[in-house]
Amino acid sequence: MSSPEECRFLMCSLDKTFSSAGTEVLSVKIEYPKFELPECGRMETVINRCIWGQVESFFHDAATILFRQAACALHNANSSEDQDSFHPYDAVLQYRVTACNSCYVSLYRDAYEYTGGAHGNTIRRSDTWSLKACRAVQACDFFHPKTNFRKALLDEILFQADENMRKCPGIYFDNYRKLITRYFNPNRFYLTDNSVAFYFQLYEIAPYVSGIVTFSIPFDQLECPPVCQQ
Repeated sequence: MSSPEECRFLMCSLDKTFSSAGTEVLSVKIEYPKFELPECGRMETVINRCIWGQVESFFHDAATILFRQAACALHNANSSEDQDSFHPYDAVLQYRVTACNSCYVSLYRDAYEYTGGAHGNTIRRSDTWSLKACRAVQACDFFHPKTNFRKALLDEILFQADENMRKCPGIYFDNYRKLITRYFNPNRFYLTDNSVAFYFQLYEIAPYVSGIVTFSIPFDQLECPPVCQQ
């Protein structure tokens, strides 16, 4: 369980395996937080319902769509000469809480699926809530209303990317600046202790080996930083 009194959470797990014709074809693993917010009962309900809805949706898709695909893949493998070609599918949903205090709750979740081949695929999504404003936080909240916040964020990310590419050539694709501009989504972010981390999905701007690329913008570079003042 987390330590701050103002924001506590317990990590819960949900594991299930699915079989077809006596063979395990799919393993589903989910680890998610359940929050206890003594001073913010309404937001506790909102956040926990949101997370549970995400968990239910992931499990439902795995138990129906992915299970049917896995069962079909097993059938095709058994019908072919290479019966050892089938490998059980995996579906993993992993949450990580990155900020939890009396002002903000922020987290991301990685949804991983393996359906054969050299490696699986991971998609990251994130949510941030203001406990004092009782609503979800968007990137525009970090700037004054008339600021072109998208340009401000993109300029800093491109600057960091240029520095990273100079220090580690090949860490991104050659046309990384164009790709960053194309795929940048200002609401793909989560909070850390002293920065806002923006991320890009696998393959969007870099090879698979680079993973999910993140750029952290310190609070002191934001006009309206999400600093929690007790």
